Amino acid sequence: MITSTPTARELLTIAVDVAREAAATAYRMRVEGVSVAATKSTVTDVVTAADRAVERQVVAALRQRRPGDAVLGEEYGAGETGPAGPDGVRWILDPIDGTVNYLYGLPYCAVSLAAEVAGEVVAGVVRNVVTGEEWTATLGGGAWRDGQRLHGSTATDLGQALVATGFGYDAGRRAHQARVVTELIPHIRDIRRMGAAALDLCLAAEGRVDAYYEKGLADWDLAAGGLVAREAGLLVTGLSGRPPGPDLVLAAPPVLHGPLHDRLVDLDASGGP
Repeated sequence: MITSTPTARELLTIAVDVAREAAATAYRMRVEGVSVAATKSTVTDVVTAADRAVERQVVAALRQRRPGDAVLGEEYGAGETGPAGPDGVRWILDPIDGTVNYLYGLPYCAVSLAAEVAGEVVAGVVRNVVTGEEWTATLGGGAWRDGQRLHGSTATDLGQALVATGFGYDAGRRAHQARVVTELIPHIRDIRRMGAAALDLCLAAEGRVDAYYEKGLADWDLAAGGLVAREAGLLVTGLSGRPPGPDLVLAAPPVLHGPLHDRLVDLDASGGP
């Protein structure tokens, strides 16, 4: 049993083991059939029984390996784990990112698990539940998929950039976000909306999309995927000097970040409901 603060690499090893087991459970439950267990912010913002089962499984696995750590999960919040100490570890979990995709059987959903030490994310893993694709990163250690180090997109022209984004569940917010996309799309190659923020961040890290932005992300949406993106060399920020967070997250290579940032500021992408 580990009782002292481990290295980022040690934390990543734990995260990968736990995330793989969680993804296997989520996959099995999807094959067996899935149903809506509850709704959250709106009737379209669903929680499945698998979301809850996977989160409980991850929390139990982390308690067994590191019982003194805190865990922040999407479905149960901080649960019964208590706060991390000033130099302690907090795990940040999205048990199934892309729940609506999962519900509909679309192969774009993931387990996202990050380890935070003294308020800084130092290790993270995002594992696609359906395909088994897995992205990992440690602070200062780079971002990786299948043994290949990631370096983001090489695109230099915003007009040729494929940009991923997402939409909230509140009708007013969605309307505002749609207006932003309407005004943005003439200035880029195209938009992709795939429905799982952690995976969007990883695809941006890999260069399978050139950039990503979205309003409304929570800690569990951003923690692991954000570290993967940063370690791949992307700038992960908010707008107008603000940090990434619920107002807006923008992840892009430095050469694209400036022009896309300025366009999003002009379009008030962080505004609205």
